Amino acid sequence: MTPCVPELLQRRSAFSPEALAVSAGSNHLTYGELDRRSNQLAHHLQNLGVVPGRVVAVCMMRSVEFPIAALAILKAGAAYLPLDTKTPVERLKRMLDTAQVSVVLTDSSMSGSLAGAQKLVALDESAAELNRCPTDAIPLQVTPEHLAYVIFTSGSTGKPKAVKVGHSSLLNLIEWHNRAFEVSPADRATQLASIGFDAAVWELWPYLVAGASVHVVDDETRTQPDKLRDWLVREKITISFVPTPLAERTIKLPWPPETSLRFLLTGADVLHQPPPPRLPFALVNNYGPTECTVVATSATIAAERDSHRRPPIGKPIANVEVHILDENMKPVAHGQTGEIFIGGACLALGYLSDPASTEERFVRNPFSPGARLYRTGDLGCYGPHGAIEFHGRVDDQVKIRGYRIELNEVTSALLQHQGVRETTVVASDDNHGEKRLVAYVVPHAAPPSIGELRDFLGNVLPDYMVPAAFVTLKALPIGPNGKVDRSQLPTPDDKNILREETSTSPRTPTEQRIAAIVGSLLGLDNIGVDDNFFFLGGNSLFGTQVIARLRDAFNVDVSLLALFDHPTVAAAAAEVERLMVAKLDTMSEDEVQRLLASNAEQVDL
Repeated sequence: MTPCVPELLQRRSAFSPEALAVSAGSNHLTYGELDRRSNQLAHHLQNLGVVPGRVVAVCMMRSVEFPIAALAILKAGAAYLPLDTKTPVERLKRMLDTAQVSVVLTDSSMSGSLAGAQKLVALDESAAELNRCPTDAIPLQVTPEHLAYVIFTSGSTGKPKAVKVGHSSLLNLIEWHNRAFEVSPADRATQLASIGFDAAVWELWPYLVAGASVHVVDDETRTQPDKLRDWLVREKITISFVPTPLAERTIKLPWPPETSLRFLLTGADVLHQPPPPRLPFALVNNYGPTECTVVATSATIAAERDSHRRPPIGKPIANVEVHILDENMKPVAHGQTGEIFIGGACLALGYLSDPASTEERFVRNPFSPGARLYRTGDLGCYGPHGAIEFHGRVDDQVKIRGYRIELNEVTSALLQHQGVRETTVVASDDNHGEKRLVAYVVPHAAPPSIGELRDFLGNVLPDYMVPAAFVTLKALPIGPNGKVDRSQLPTPDDKNILREETSTSPRTPTEQRIAAIVGSLLGLDNIGVDDNFFFLGGNSLFGTQVIARLRDAFNVDVSLLALFDHPTVAAAAAEVERLMVAKLDTMSEDEVQRLLASNAEQVDL
């Protein structure tokens, strides 16, 4: 019988029990500890009634505890459902109900929010009880045909869909990855993605099976290109996955010669440019819907390319087939655009508790009787050298910062607000070429405030699905076919964007300069002191640019977390001035005079 992940990791732990498996800051986990602690938790899960074929949820921060929990679930014969702790509680509960979860593994920070949801196990509070459980392995009952994990994606019907992935598909991903990138126990990889994002599957199991070490990147570092680069170099990381928008910024930075990185893997969004020359590692672009076990195609991107063509998404990985078909399910000619269909060993088992959606998306394979293809809804064509090029979507699904979003789900949520009569949501480019969600709202009477709408949506949608900007309209433009004519929707600007009801103009030189920085990045004028950077369309990637400009303007380092804590112009100005005063206390009189003179030159905006 083909061994699955639990058995492969048992063998690895027996072979190198003292080797480092997972590291997160000052917390370290060896392979022996991973095996023993996951065995104890697996015994505990069995005592709670978990049997093969059930789904057990894991809702916790990225840490050394997550792989213990996920592996324990697999050892118990169940499938794990990873849930991001930032997901709104009502959405979490809906996911748990859809997946018919029997047990939820979490920690004390989340146990209050999840109270009443199935059998709740806070691992930190249950440490003493778990330590009394046996450390020996339970008899493994896992075969390649069993379900390995379930991950939710955005749904076009207004409800998230639960994708079921089997052990055989996971094994294919692991085996291809470890061969393609020659992974060995000497490798040091990263865990950067949220656990509810399917890339986290890819960041964990291939490396642990190979005996490499996985290093969890802290929240402050993982969103800032310069800090991420410095961390990767300092930690001697050899392979890392970085979502496309962040990767595009990271590869443009200067890299020191002592870089240990061999491969920077990217994906989950469109890669717009090839890497710069003399990058000291390979940039690998990857593509694959959640329904196709993270990666379906892959390509190492060369620096010297035709600048008029986007980098390709590559060729199919091992045991995967890709077809580009027309509306009649016939192959298109080379160079012609068609819809991408994927089949083979990567294919998921369908959607949990949703046979209609499974039937719609997992269609009969006309080239292989009895087999299926996943209908991606993505458009592509074969490029000059046979690699596939991505050409967009055929429906209302979009990618924002690597997250897959069905626009209808956001629209459905907005229509539940009592102040919203009509709405449509689009993904559009801002003035820096970044994709963002924009909601166009026709109110019943007086428009709701932006804070009210964002708070409402924040209770039912994850952060990445809350629109960056809201535009109020008297009516939606309707085309001849009776549908919303999106080409006639106005571009968000100072006249139509929904903002806080009242806002005072900047009053001090510091506030004026910060308002100018925010306005220039977001393409807006008349930024008030009470305007929230994130409510005006900012995000964490923009935040890194704000931080860089604040550093240039004021010679102080504002952290991204501080920007989240001080998102208005007034609050950010107060934080900058606090940091400036603290810095003055450590400087000589000459340094103070030079700094004041430099700042004085920049006051005139």
